[in-house]
Amino acid sequence: MEQRVDAVSVAFHRYMYDQINWERQMFGLVGPRGVGKTTLFLQYIREHREHAKMFYASADNVYFASHSLIDVADEFAREGGEHLFIDEIHKYGNWSQELKQIYDSHPDLKVSFTGSSILDITQGEADLSRRAPIYRMQGLSFREYLALFHDLPLPIASLDDVLNCRVRLPGVPHPLPWFHEYLQQGYYPFGNDPQFEMLLNQIVEQTMDIDIPQYAKMTVATGRKLRHLLGIIARSVPFKPVMESLATAVGVSRNVLPDYFVFMEKAGMIGQLRDATGGIRGLGKVEKVYLDNTNLAYVMGGAITDVGNIRETFFYNQMRVTTDIIASRNADFEIGTITFEVGGKKKTSRQIKGLDNAYIVKDDIEIGSGIQIPLWTFGMTY
Repeated sequence: MEQRVDAVSVAFHRYMYDQINWERQMFGLVGPRGVGKTTLFLQYIREHREHAKMFYASADNVYFASHSLIDVADEFAREGGEHLFIDEIHKYGNWSQELKQIYDSHPDLKVSFTGSSILDITQGEADLSRRAPIYRMQGLSFREYLALFHDLPLPIASLDDVLNCRVRLPGVPHPLPWFHEYLQQGYYPFGNDPQFEMLLNQIVEQTMDIDIPQYAKMTVATGRKLRHLLGIIARSVPFKPVMESLATAVGVSRNVLPDYFVFMEKAGMIGQLRDATGGIRGLGKVEKVYLDNTNLAYVMGGAITDVGNIRETFFYNQMRVTTDIIASRNADFEIGTITFEVGGKKKTSRQIKGLDNAYIVKDDIEIGSGIQIPLWTFGMTY
């Protein structure tokens, strides 16, 4: 553990770092592969190990082939341990029941764990929902990208700041080149790696071929169909799914497709824009399906990547973190009572004519005024 902790940089923290209540007896941090969950834990250990006895373990370590999580927790507690960190908990078969037992047996031991974003801690008899709150972390915002890759730390902007055109990048007269760079390879913390595209493709493969099939207890053949479905989505987004035709194309029953879409959404592969009957946190009807983020759209879409799709994907991807964003009957999106139409710099206000509290979100403009808001500024809200 010491080598990994010593090697991690603490110069930049993800947005979730300060939102976590690290003093809770137990909590989980989940999110898609590659967004920095492990790094977050290692940073906390490095910055606090002098004040508490800590231990980090990865659940995919060969040690757990012959030992249990309970064994580790019992021994650590006997030695006076105070904070146990368990990484990639989803790779341990009996994780929920054993965490529940650890929680009940060691009330003075703090336990923090990371896991796949498709985990459901409320499943089965070992319901952890009342014991362990779950923090859900997404990829880098445009604001975080500027801090991590361009050494430009900026405060989080409120939606009100954005709508009133108060967002600026000090010392940067032209933000668009960096914004376009972010859209292509800035959502993941490894975006500056020369092998970025290969690494992102590996994340897609591992998520679709391993994470989802294992969690959903699918066969290998079903896992391949799931991958085929993602390929169809990548070529079609944004689109409103027609389950019958998709089921025929993939070779599965239409009845299982909604579950497949939910698995892919939780795993960070797609985003589903819902209507007002339930909102993003409810059970609203799905109006549009996107790839989860613009980096995925560029890597999977290749030459056919549509700029209009990229704009909508970015807006939805960034705003879902802090708001309840839903489909609009009149334009593209709604957040509360506010309507948004997203487009290029030549986009007119015709779509929102007659609507109160409505804005045109424009790509390829640096500064906004009135109801015209630069698209890039919506990336500063987390």
